Order: sequence, then C-alpha cells, then structure tokens
Amino acid sequence: MVELELLGTALSKAVNMDADAFKLSAPYWKIKAYKKGEFYNEYHNVCKHLGFIIKGVFRIYRADNDTSEEKNMLFFSEGKFVASYTSFLSQEPCNYYTASVDTSLILYIHIDNLNKLYRESHQWERFGRFIAENAFHQVMANTEGFLFKSAEERYQALIEQHPEIFNTVPLYHIASYLGIKAPSLSRIRKRMVGK
Repeated sequence: MVELELLGTALSKAVNMDADAFKLSAPYWKIKAYKKGEFYNEYHNVCKHLGFIIKGVFRIYRADNDTSEEKNMLFFSEGKFVASYTSFLSQEPCNYYTASVDTSLILYIHIDNLNKLYRESHQWERFGRFIAENAFHQVMANTEGFLFKSAEERYQALIEQHPEIFNTVPLYHIASYLGIKAPSLSRIRKRMVGK
C-alpha cells in the first residue's frame, strides 16, 4: 500500500526508524477518508487514535458555548501526525474538537496497538517520545506566538509550517488561528506580497 510507504518514509526521517521496526506496525494501521467538516475527535471524547495525514488538513478548535464562535488552535497538514494530543497522551476526555477542513485521507493507529509497539521496540518507544515532544513544542510555540509575536510574525510561522494552507483552509479559519479579524489578515497578506 502506497500510503504505508509514505508513512514508513516519514518515520525514517523523524526518528530514523528502520524497515524491520516499521513492519511490526503494518497490521495495526487503518486507512480512513474524511469529508469536509467531519470530526476526527469530538469535544468530551477521549482521543484513541494517532493519525498520519496522507491528504488534507485538520484543525483543532473550541466553540464558545454562548456565541458559538469557533477559535482555531492548531492546524495539521499533509505528512504530519494528527491527534487531540492532550487527550491522546492522557487518555482523558478532550476539551476541543478536531475536524477535517477539507476532503482528507489518513492512516491511523489505536493507542492500545501503539502502546504494544512501545513495549516491543526501542525504535517505537523513541517514536512515542517524538510524538509527546512534538505535541509539547506545538503548544508552546503557539502560546509563545500569542505572547511575544506580532500577528504578521505568527502569519509567517504558519506559512513556514503549512506552505499550502491558503489553498485549502478558508481565510476566516486562518484569521481565527492568528487571533485577528479577516480584514487584518487581508492587510497582512497584501503587505507580505509587497515585500
């Protein structure tokens, strides 16, 4: 399966996983297609799966109970791993929604199978550490961005992480992620094109 080959290549690059270690996981990965807006994980559900994005973009967001306004926290794009990380790592109910922004395709693995792999292989154990460290880094980078960076600097960081994001994600989702309104995002984009 070509999707498994893509995943194997990603794991080789991320944690130097060899083919034998990767083969241990082959029976556990499943494939799933998502429609636009379909949930990967819902609010108050425990996230039981780690996904690898073959195609598409996912977002983590929270909806305000009073206004129903959605606030985007993170995006995950092709070639990246997706999970409601706090819930996935703690196995406690999630405080956010994770949903597909566009038609998407992922490979996913259940946490029980991942834990089995951690016990069987030091390379998989290293992968588990990589996932936890990556989740921590994403959250801290996002928090520090809001504390110490301008909206324009956050915009530049988003483009570096997800170069194709404007091809699939509506501008109002990107503006929400940056903590600004759509007109401000339009001004930033114009300034960036002018540079």
